[in-house]
Amino acid sequence: MINIHTSSTGWHEGEERMHSLMHNDLDMENPTYPCLTSGGGSFLQTAPLIAVGTHDLKGRLWTTLWGGEAGFVRSLGSSTLGIKTLVDKQYDPVVKALLGHESDREITETVGPERPLSGLAIDLASRRRLKFAGHILAGALDQLEPQTSGEDGKLGEAQVVIKVDSSLGNCPKYLNRKEISSSLSSPNLISSTFPLPSKALELLHKADLFFLTSSDERSHMSTNYRGGSPGFVRVMSNSTEGVTLAYPEYSGNRFYQTLGNLQVSPKAGLVVPNFENGDALYMTATTGILAGKDAAAVIPRSNLVVKILVQEARFVESGLSFRGMPGEMSPYNPAVRYLAAERGAAIPQGKGIYTVSAKLLKREALTPTIARFRFGISDPVAAGRWTVGQYVALSFENELSIGYSHMRDDDPRSLNDDYTRTFTISSPPGEAGLPDDEFEITVRNVGVVTDFMFKQNLQAGLEVPLKGFGGEFVIEQRTNKLTHFVAGGIGITPLLSQVSQLDLNRLHLFWTINIRDLGLVLDTFQRVPSLASSTSLFVSSTNLHDDASQHASVASAAAMCSRVTRRRISAKDLRMDLATSDRWYICTGKALETSLLQWLAGKEIVCEAFSY
Repeated sequence: MINIHTSSTGWHEGEERMHSLMHNDLDMENPTYPCLTSGGGSFLQTAPLIAVGTHDLKGRLWTTLWGGEAGFVRSLGSSTLGIKTLVDKQYDPVVKALLGHESDREITETVGPERPLSGLAIDLASRRRLKFAGHILAGALDQLEPQTSGEDGKLGEAQVVIKVDSSLGNCPKYLNRKEISSSLSSPNLISSTFPLPSKALELLHKADLFFLTSSDERSHMSTNYRGGSPGFVRVMSNSTEGVTLAYPEYSGNRFYQTLGNLQVSPKAGLVVPNFENGDALYMTATTGILAGKDAAAVIPRSNLVVKILVQEARFVESGLSFRGMPGEMSPYNPAVRYLAAERGAAIPQGKGIYTVSAKLLKREALTPTIARFRFGISDPVAAGRWTVGQYVALSFENELSIGYSHMRDDDPRSLNDDYTRTFTISSPPGEAGLPDDEFEITVRNVGVVTDFMFKQNLQAGLEVPLKGFGGEFVIEQRTNKLTHFVAGGIGITPLLSQVSQLDLNRLHLFWTINIRDLGLVLDTFQRVPSLASSTSLFVSSTNLHDDASQHASVASAAAMCSRVTRRRISAKDLRMDLATSDRWYICTGKALETSLLQWLAGKEIVCEAFSY
């Protein structure tokens, strides 16, 4: 058994390796306390949940989640705490590892090698948390009465006394608030083999939090959490051969205690809880840490990625003794970053990341908030050729990043903003009058990067890294079938790069736009006059002032396009076309897309989002 019970105020080998890898000159002592502080003891008694990790007899790491309401943990003084809680004694791997042979006994002092463990006490309502590590002094697993344990006797009451050898309070950065309440569990093992069942995959796809235990197998064990937007954990593979996951490491305190352990020993134990119904996915795994271009090759726009090679997994239905009501999402959560192999992820450049740049050559204002930008590529061969329906990923980090900061409540998202943006290319490859090493994007000013582009002095010669091309939103016209495309405002851009390849006599464009953006419509019809006759235009406005000031633009649009309607698009506008085609292409904002999916129920729908 591995003996883990001491704490050092310095950084261990793996942590120092991570500091070096990330060029982190951390000029401070390790803030971990070699004991349980009085403040930490007080918090433990109010925490409704504790994640607990340990080794099993094979040396594999596992993690579980206990609790449901405050008071199941008590501070016993002298850096000692006691836990008394209902547990799944049948399928919980940590219960088996720590108390498997203590079943139906009164709590007694443990004998033999110390059983190490680590934990994370957490209050998701307040986002407070406390890490601790130590070893068991005594423990027991009591059989419950049938009315409590269930007919099959799968529940038990765990009693554990723990000597805490180290503790550390840490930041709440990526925790999404949840109100925790207790709930009687009814464990049922759904799967313990590969591939993971569909319900386990659904849990991973919507999970915004999981717990992870790591160890350097000498003197440092750590249980911590990883959180983010739902879906931040990506499934790389799921087959009978095994399961591989990946997630991006976000900007944190730069202690790298978990990753430091993984640098020394790749073993990890994870639990992914379902706060809605008490399901739990337990996994023991080995890991790999990817940095720089290796990380970006797996999850584009990421500088640090952890790959998880699952060795064994258990998916237990209703195995947890609590439920969680979702609350406020953390303002620090970045948008979900997808795998390079998934739709919506930029393709890394073939000759290394960031080796090609794009120089801003021209900007044309089409409306007060929409403009067309032309860029030149420094090395077209290294960048590779894009195809119609793709987008370009450009990095503005060198221009806009303010450097490292742990917490910024004034602008929390900026901490994980790598200032990389993807823009649909609105010019087709090889367009007449446009050199092969140039492309155009048509963009609305909606944020810090686009605002920077709109305000950029063209004489300054802005040049930014071109990270790659990606996407495959290609419009296919079927024989003797009408092709339908629904665009919302700037959502016309995927069509612009493909319009020259389409038979416009077999295209029906439904374009809904705000009256203030009619400049985009007029520019599009001037560049592609034949598109106007294939378009049904819906023009909406929010106030009478817009109507008066844009009267000339409305008249110009009506002169080009005979089907102009002065309102938002509705379900009745699509009815006449429902029988003419089974496939519809959509590029709109989320609200309209949701309505369209309802209006077009039963049809084949190909969607393109405004962001990736």
